[in-house]
Amino acid sequence: MIKQNLSSMLLSAAVDELASLPGIGRKSALRFALYLLDQPKENIDRFTRAIANMRNGIQHCVNCNMISDTPVCHVCSDSRRDKSIICVVESIRDVLSIENTGEYRGLYHVLGGIISPMDGISPSDLKIDSLLQRVAAGEVSEVFMALSTTMEGETTTFYIYRKIAPFPVKVSTIARGVGFGDNLEYTDEVTLARSIVNRQPFMPENQ
Repeated sequence: MIKQNLSSMLLSAAVDELASLPGIGRKSALRFALYLLDQPKENIDRFTRAIANMRNGIQHCVNCNMISDTPVCHVCSDSRRDKSIICVVESIRDVLSIENTGEYRGLYHVLGGIISPMDGISPSDLKIDSLLQRVAAGEVSEVFMALSTTMEGETTTFYIYRKIAPFPVKVSTIARGVGFGDNLEYTDEVTLARSIVNRQPFMPENQ
């Protein structure tokens, strides 16, 4: 690990915090810290206030678990969205990726992860019960499973499919324009858009 001999304890503490961010090493953290140190105080105050407001003000939508400034997110409250379709995703980043394609106009449900026994993540750790409640309400005609096509993603899709089976809803999955083992977050928008438009009924292999 690279460790600079910094003359200021305050600068050193700032570098430590910046270096704790994903993908930021101590060299980059020091460069950022020195850049911020050269900025006008009002710029830094605005920067830190925005971060604090984000952390303290953002909440999760009571319907879909998406991040929101209000109890109900802008997607769930948009009367132009097709409320009969729910797209199930692993994370908020996947919602952003799908929205960027401009090809989906339904609602979302963010699970907050996928089933992964190796990582200690079980179905009870995910927002699956609230998804079942939305389906049971009777207003949903299709559940679109847009999880990453990894083994864990496929396992989660099959688990939810079995839970939804008693309800009269169509279960579809992302088309295989997204290759097996791919994460949606890193899939280009054209491929992802085609996969959404050409989504297909979910057919579990072991049923």
